[in-house]
Amino acid sequence: MFLGSLVAAIAPLVVPSAPAAVAEPSFKKASLTRSLDRYLDDLPGQLAVSVRDLTTGLSFSYNRGLRTATASIVKVDIVVALLLRAQRQRRGLTAWEKRTAARAVKVSDNAAASALWAAIGGGSGLAAANRKLGLRDTTPGPGGAWGSTTTSATDQLRLLSALTSPGSPLSAKNRRYVLGLMSDVTPSQSWGVSAAGHKGADVALKNGWLPRERDGGRWTVNSIGRVRDRGHTYLIAVISRRHPSMGAGVKAIEHVTELVTEALDDY
Repeated sequence: MFLGSLVAAIAPLVVPSAPAAVAEPSFKKASLTRSLDRYLDDLPGQLAVSVRDLTTGLSFSYNRGLRTATASIVKVDIVVALLLRAQRQRRGLTAWEKRTAARAVKVSDNAAASALWAAIGGGSGLAAANRKLGLRDTTPGPGGAWGSTTTSATDQLRLLSALTSPGSPLSAKNRRYVLGLMSDVTPSQSWGVSAAGHKGADVALKNGWLPRERDGGRWTVNSIGRVRDRGHTYLIAVISRRHPSMGAGVKAIEHVTELVTEALDDY
């Protein structure tokens, strides 16, 4: 049974590039929430999702109160922190920083992430960057344990907004750079929020997966990204924990992604 308070809402969102606000039928919120409840009620673990359609301005969140370990999705946040640091120093990334960032995001290399974690000043460096980005629910992992950083789906949506909004503290060039890395993730790691798109969709994503001892070896599985397909641009963040296997987590994330984006697409 999925636990924790349930919060779901479809609402217009005003962002710098968003269209004018639109009104939506009240049944949409209830209908989509019921669909998710029906699917998730019989599954072990917990899941939260936040989605924003930049084309229509609609957004949807489910189970806002859930916090999970980031596992490897934090590698995007670490690279963003590195870029913000470089911007303050009025410089571009060094050749080493570019190589290491590419390994961290494209193939989810843990040693590369650890090296960048040290380069940004560890947890305090990530926290400083996240304050600038407006993240409210993300707590850096202790010491070198970057994968134990905790977050919410709504905070991960804020991070994705920082990669796509002209109002971001990240420069346009650096936003394109990070999305470029996320668009070139190794094929074996392209599952997750990519389920929102059809074949040939433009997908930029990062996934994270980790069996956690504190959860009895059950899996934390997360996926964040931007999907552009058939006239829509979605920002999607799904976090989840306590799955019996990684595969079960992936399946749940992909099905929830499809349910939510299809509902918004039909609006």
